[in-house]
Amino acid sequence: MEDGKLTVRAVERALDILLCFTEESDMTLTEVAAKVGLHKSTVHRLLASLEGKGFVQRDVQTDKYRLGFRIWELSAGMSSSDDPGTLLLPEMEQLRDLLGETISLYVRDGKERIRIQAVQSKQAIRRVAPIGARLPLNVGASSKVLIAFAERALQLQVLGELEWANAGDRETFERQIAEIHELGYATSVEEREPGAAAVSAPIFNRAGQLVAALAVSGPANRLTPDSMREHAPEIMEAARRMGQMMK
Repeated sequence: MEDGKLTVRAVERALDILLCFTEESDMTLTEVAAKVGLHKSTVHRLLASLEGKGFVQRDVQTDKYRLGFRIWELSAGMSSSDDPGTLLLPEMEQLRDLLGETISLYVRDGKERIRIQAVQSKQAIRRVAPIGARLPLNVGASSKVLIAFAERALQLQVLGELEWANAGDRETFERQIAEIHELGYATSVEEREPGAAAVSAPIFNRAGQLVAALAVSGPANRLTPDSMREHAPEIMEAARRMGQMMK
């Protein structure tokens, strides 16, 4: 039994190492060890195993590690019907061309939301949205959508787990998500970063389950409250079409 525990622990540590590369594209052994909080000797052994299987590769000139090609082989095994980021990309590009702003797709993961796909605006001044970014779930239009349209039990669980500066913040947020559920979309202006605004709508699959949040983001001087209200029907219609593509 003890051997089993040690084996599971080694797997968890190896996965933690791989997850480090969602934040940095390449890192030294020392940097990886600092991120996962393990001794360099332990990390070196795990990296050697991962390198042997092709999940990471080491640049001999810089002595830095990066993800290996075996990762891409795994991702290629995910069919487009299972991957919203791949399946919905053409619709996202069409919406970007229609509105001229950056389009993102978010899913909830615990107390955070993850941007799983993005199509950047072609305008000179634009909102840059890196894929894979993790963002807090208690601020922003997409966060509100992912909570507002979740099942009530999940809503209460997430709201209870999130960190709030004071009780008033949670009360305001709960009032907002109730209004958003009635309205069908959410907006935010400079909630997470200065000068940025966003409008978001839920994507439901054909079974009526919440799959993701579709977001349009850009500079607040272009995405004004009036313009977001004007574009909301187009965004909700795009989200509806996307949902019809999901099982």
